[in-house]
Amino acid sequence: MHREDIEAIYRNDSRKVFATLVRRLKDFHLAEEAMHEAFTAAMQKWPSEGVPEHPVAWLISAGNFKAIDKLRRRAKRDSLQPELARRLAEIESANQSTNADEIEDDRLRLIFTCCHPAIDYKIQVPLTLREVCGLTTEEIARAFLVTPSTMAQRIVRGKAKIRDAGIPFVIPSSKDLPSRLESVLTVIYLVFNEGYSASSGTELTRVDLSDEAIRLARLLSELLPDPEVIGLLALMLLHESRREARTDRDGDIILLEDQDRTRWNQALISEGQSLVRRALRTRRFGVYSIQAAISATHAAASHAGETDWGQIVALYDVLRMADSSPVIQLNRAVAIAMRDGSLAGLEIIDSILKRGELQEYYLAHSARGELLRRLGQQDEAIAAFEKAFSLAKQEPELRFLRNKIDSLR
Repeated sequence: MHREDIEAIYRNDSRKVFATLVRRLKDFHLAEEAMHEAFTAAMQKWPSEGVPEHPVAWLISAGNFKAIDKLRRRAKRDSLQPELARRLAEIESANQSTNADEIEDDRLRLIFTCCHPAIDYKIQVPLTLREVCGLTTEEIARAFLVTPSTMAQRIVRGKAKIRDAGIPFVIPSSKDLPSRLESVLTVIYLVFNEGYSASSGTELTRVDLSDEAIRLARLLSELLPDPEVIGLLALMLLHESRREARTDRDGDIILLEDQDRTRWNQALISEGQSLVRRALRTRRFGVYSIQAAISATHAAASHAGETDWGQIVALYDVLRMADSSPVIQLNRAVAIAMRDGSLAGLEIIDSILKRGELQEYYLAHSARGELLRRLGQQDEAIAAFEKAFSLAKQEPELRFLRNKIDSLR
């Protein structure tokens, strides 16, 4: 076993280890320390002893023992305070067994803990993204358009609230599930989006995050078969079906209209379309189900020229009544451009930008540049693509935009 193999396990499974340690230790800071110490022990032992049959369980066990040792030293120093002694006994009891299904559910438990109604709503999602999914404070701050220091303070307050209020690390009862649903769905979709289109780095996607989001949505749909849970799962499956066709062999971006649709995963499309129909039949659907219906319409076209843009615009009109966010308006503008011509879409995008919205969103300027290019306004297109280039963070996106600029010069 090489160091790179252990690092891969860290990338894929460290937050799973962390979630179980948090539940057992009931202390975010202690769990974080224990997780890192467990991986340090793995670095020392596994190269010579080999990887255990169940590496995640091994790491959880090692982390538990590290935490126990730390608490014993603290208890001895503090003359075995009753609270420390009680926590030590609880952890030692929990460490007697490590059930695989229990480990798999721990990340969902931690999501519900972070989305507890006692925690300020604007803290719930950032806290979950940091503690459950391992996104950096900088990545989360960028997504929420605040400074890293402001976001760090919010996350610290959230963890303190969980500790001070004694919020339990459990999946809530069926009667309490609906009140937490909106935040939980938001978290799962943000995790998927980070995996489907990473906010920064050398790769367009992070498969570990998108796979985990889909797994969590499947588990949540079993607990609560709500139309929006079903719709979110459908939306993610339909997006995921296109993963292999989104980049070429060099990792460069291929736009939806140029993708080789024979590379789309038909099993995921079939499942996603079936779930869309199931959600829409309830007539209690919302934003995720409508977005899934839009993705299903794209998936139904065997080539770009067959896309039913009229249907997609109609769905965006419905979606806009439930969610009038600038990003939804931008996506609708692109659909209108495909149905009614580039000028019609460009006018809408310009109106969005003139309102001061999406000025820092590179995709708005990239879409504007593409419509200007199609209208033959070369200089204006270059300026729009250059603005997008100045805002993009991810290397494949930067290469894509640079190629667009170079092709127009």
